[in-house]
Amino acid sequence: MRQKSSGYMHWAKTQGGAAFRLSTSGVGSFPVEDLGPLPKLEINGDNSYGYGPLKAAIAARYQVDPACVVTAAGTSGANYLAFATLIDDGDEVLLEHPVYGLLEDALLSLGGVVKHFARDPANGYALDPAAIRQALTPRTKLIVVTNLHNPTSVLTPESTLREIGDLARSVGARVLVDEVYLDAVYDDTPRSSFHLGREFVVTSSLTKMYGLSGLRCGWILAEPELAEAMRRMNDVMAATPVHPGELLSVVAFERLDHIRDRYRRIVTADRAVLDAFLDRTLKVSAARTAWGTTCFLRLAAGNADDFLSRLRAERGTSAVPGRFFGMPECFRIGMGVDSAMFAEGLWRIEELL
Repeated sequence: MRQKSSGYMHWAKTQGGAAFRLSTSGVGSFPVEDLGPLPKLEINGDNSYGYGPLKAAIAARYQVDPACVVTAAGTSGANYLAFATLIDDGDEVLLEHPVYGLLEDALLSLGGVVKHFARDPANGYALDPAAIRQALTPRTKLIVVTNLHNPTSVLTPESTLREIGDLARSVGARVLVDEVYLDAVYDDTPRSSFHLGREFVVTSSLTKMYGLSGLRCGWILAEPELAEAMRRMNDVMAATPVHPGELLSVVAFERLDHIRDRYRRIVTADRAVLDAFLDRTLKVSAARTAWGTTCFLRLAAGNADDFLSRLRAERGTSAVPGRFFGMPECFRIGMGVDSAMFAEGLWRIEELL
C-alpha cells in the first residue's frame, strides 16, 4: 500500500508545541495590521487559472514571464502539484539525504520510486554532483533538492546546480528545487535556479521567510508548456483558491523587502546566540552557516528521540526529531520567532546535555 500520510506533519501538529518551541521551521507570524492599507476583500474573484495580479507580482519578483508562474497552496501544495505533474506511477526519483520528510512522503504517495543520494556530514552537507551521478540511471525522471537545504540551511552555489542540470539533461530528467528558504540569504541573495535552464522547476512561497503562512501563497516556476500542464492538473486538486488570501498576497508582495528586513534582525540575533552555544557545547555539533532559519544538531552520543522526549517533559522545550530527515542521531531547531524564547530554549538544551 502506498504511503498516504506524513509522519512529520502529524508530529508537528500534535507534538511540536512547547513553552519554548524550537521546533519551528520559519519566522514568526507577521501581523496583518502591519501590511499597511488593505484592499477591499471579496470572497470570490475572477480566477480561471491563477489570479492575474498575483501571477504578475510573482513574475516581476523573479523577472520571468507570467506564463511560467503557477500559483499553489503554499510550498507543500506547490511541491505536490509539481510532483503529480512530473512523475507517473513507478517513475524513479532521486532525493537528497538528509531529506525533509514531507517531500519523500509526497513522492511515495504518488507512486514514485525514491532513491537517495547523500549530503555527507563530513563535507558540511554540501550537495555533491558526484553522488547524484552515481545514483542516476536512464529511468530517472526527477531530481529533487532544497536550497537552502532543509534541515541544515546549507547553500548550494549556482555552479553546482548547473552540473546537476547537465546530469538531468543527459537522461531526460527534470530538477525540482524547493527554494522556500533561499530568501534567508540576506546579502547577495542568489537568483532563482529557474534561470539555469528548461530542466529546472522551482517552488517557493510566502511562508518560511515572511511569516505569512496563513495566506497559503505558494508558486511553481516552470517553462510555459509544463506550467500549463500543472494548472490543468490542479483542476483535480484545488479548483478554486481562497480569493481573500490572493488579495492580501498581492499587498504582501508590494512590501516583501520591508517584511524580510523585519525578520532579518531577529534571525541575525538568534544566530549569534546559536554560534555562542555551539562554541561552548561539545555534546552537539552542526554545519554552521551564515544564513537560514534552521540548524541541524548532531548528538555526540545517544538517540535524539530519547533526548527530545526528556527535553520536552523536563524542560518544556521542543525540537524536531532527526528521524523525520532520515538521521535519528540528529534534531532540527528553528530561529526567527522570538529571540528571548530561542535563547532560553538553547539554555535548556544545554542544561539537559
